[in-house]
Amino acid sequence: MSDETIQLMEKALHDNGFRLTAARRAIVAMLSRTGGHVSADELADLVRTEAPGVGRMTVYRTLDLLHELELVRPVYQGTGAAHYVLMEDGHHHHLVCSTCDRVIEFDDCVLEEVEKVVGQRFNFEVKGHLLEFYGRCQECQT
Repeated sequence: MSDETIQLMEKALHDNGFRLTAARRAIVAMLSRTGGHVSADELADLVRTEAPGVGRMTVYRTLDLLHELELVRPVYQGTGAAHYVLMEDGHHHHLVCSTCDRVIEFDDCVLEEVEKVVGQRFNFEVKGHLLEFYGRCQECQT
């Protein structure tokens, strides 16, 4: 992920009246570096390698806040613990192999029209989406 991602998160925190503390900055930076596919415990361990004073509960609270601001989403892919994904541009897409559990991330998004139709049909303001397709990856097909 990029400095642009970090700036987007920092701006969202600021615009919603939250201070960007040193701990939050460390968490956001590490979340960006991991690409956002990380559990809360894994993120806490990674953050502590660079910012030893950041506690596990601070990581959990920051993830909850980033979720509230619609910047990350928890996903459950059969591993038990939620993994957090970045919701850049309000969407995130996966191909999940049902055989080896490999997750392939892709950016192509053709769902704007679907969002519009679903939103109108159910009188619902769609702000983003998380899409997962399940099947078998190329390696597991052979």
